[in-house]
Amino acid sequence: MIQSINPSDSTFIQSYIELDKEAINIKIEQTGAAFKQWKTFAASRRSEYLTAIGDVLISRKQELAILAAREMGKPVKAGIAEVEKCAAVCKYYAENGQKFLQDEIIATEATKSFISYQPLGVVLAVMPWNFPYWQVFRFLAPTLLAGNCALLKHASNVPGCALAIEDVLKEAGLPEFVFQTLLIKGEQVEQAIEHPAVKAVSLTGSTDAGIKVAQKAASLLKKCVLELGGSDPYIILKDADLGLAAQTCAESRLINSGQSCIAAKRFIVEKEIEEKFIELFKIKMAAKTSGNPLNRDTQMGPLARKDLRAEVHSQVLRSIEAGAVCILGGEIPKGEGAFYPATILTNVKKGMSAFDEEIFGPVAAVIRAENEEHAVELANDTSFGLGAAIFTADLSKGEAIATRQLNAGSCFVNAYVKSDPRLPFGGINQSGYGRELGIFGIREFVNIKTVYIK
Repeated sequence: MIQSINPSDSTFIQSYIELDKEAINIKIEQTGAAFKQWKTFAASRRSEYLTAIGDVLISRKQELAILAAREMGKPVKAGIAEVEKCAAVCKYYAENGQKFLQDEIIATEATKSFISYQPLGVVLAVMPWNFPYWQVFRFLAPTLLAGNCALLKHASNVPGCALAIEDVLKEAGLPEFVFQTLLIKGEQVEQAIEHPAVKAVSLTGSTDAGIKVAQKAASLLKKCVLELGGSDPYIILKDADLGLAAQTCAESRLINSGQSCIAAKRFIVEKEIEEKFIELFKIKMAAKTSGNPLNRDTQMGPLARKDLRAEVHSQVLRSIEAGAVCILGGEIPKGEGAFYPATILTNVKKGMSAFDEEIFGPVAAVIRAENEEHAVELANDTSFGLGAAIFTADLSKGEAIATRQLNAGSCFVNAYVKSDPRLPFGGINQSGYGRELGIFGIREFVNIKTVYIK
């Protein structure tokens, strides 16, 4: 049984019966059969479906945002913005996908030689709860436009969101079975990957989950794209605009109550400006208060589950025990729900949980750097490699550090890391491999075929 629980007050919402082995196979076979027709549609026709999906998303954004607020605690205002971003990615690929998939002529001694991009088949998506719509649509839009069909195994705490996505696509007129939601638990994912109709897997989630899925997919020689955890470093150099840095860093750290893989997590500050930055940063962090996510003026909702809050708090306590200093938050509030306050830890060093691990909650780790070189060294001292940012008044220096020195899939200067339909998104090292979005995202799940005519 899959249960939906409101993290704001711990009340039960609804229960769902997960699919058994036979039902899983039936759904996969249905989608496999749908692929035979879907792949024959011209890219222009598939673009029309994406446009229609985007229109339905906009028409239902309020309803979808309320559903996310109830199931995983996202404030309604943020939920509406998330749904609007999903509509934007549908529009982006509707307008650009055909161009990305055009045959590319390559001059050789042949009469004609070119590269053709052909769909693979059914792609299984294993998705997390923190952005219950965006994580799905940033995978789904390019996957459908490329001519693939898709199956969604969503996180078990957002089954309503998962089914709502399927309903949106039905309302938009997508042919039957081209996309289906699989209400299954984590231990049933292997069965889905094993099915011959499933040709590839996309997973967004923890590093541990990524390793398990990658091992299974590799054993069957099936491609996968992994977007995993991160412990994103933000470097604040002594010449930075500290007001901008403090505001931007607080916004990034507290996006989605800190439950974002690309949220800023480690703040590496040159020693000359550490005290002033902390003063400004604390003001910005403290200004963000938690509340009922159904209220339009709420800035931070609860964490998604109480067990997740317990893990965040454990990481905070272990860091304090190791010598970190808590100057804001750090205590579980009284009352119902999985709320956790905006928290700042200073004097954070390597070997502490706040330095070495990803903290998936509103906890900021401030780390002192002796100089610019030391700051870059500290930033790269991580097993992850998803995003990174640097704040400096010298844009040429910032560009050079972001381009050639920071080890991450996305590096931003004087701005917080975010995903954009126009730009490739993904990580390196323990943050995964492969790319979503942009031209690279649509070409992940295609057969890049060489055609040679003598």
